[in-house]
Amino acid sequence: MMNTPETAAHYVPLKSNISRPGVFFINANASPEALHEAAEQRMRTAANLLETLCCLNFSHGDVKDIPHIIDVLYVLTQDGCDLLEAAKWRAAAEAQPSH
Repeated sequence: MMNTPETAAHYVPLKSNISRPGVFFINANASPEALHEAAEQRMRTAANLLETLCCLNFSHGDVKDIPHIIDVLYVLTQDGCDLLEAAKWRAAAEAQPSH
């Protein structure tokens, strides 16, 4: 799909994009429920990873793995926060009376 001015407003770049312009976007026209569900999936995945890490013994771990783990947790939580914010905007927009 071509990114026209009309469609560009419907897609919000994720803050976790490392390149500019971003390549990963949120569909701002998705339902609040769909946005919330996507946010919940990312936040739950991050929480599950943290829970797993709490149970691990790091005596055989490699220091180079720490930045990898941090990167994964950052992307999941930042995307989750972006999605929650979009869900909030979308719910507020739907609550506005139509003109």
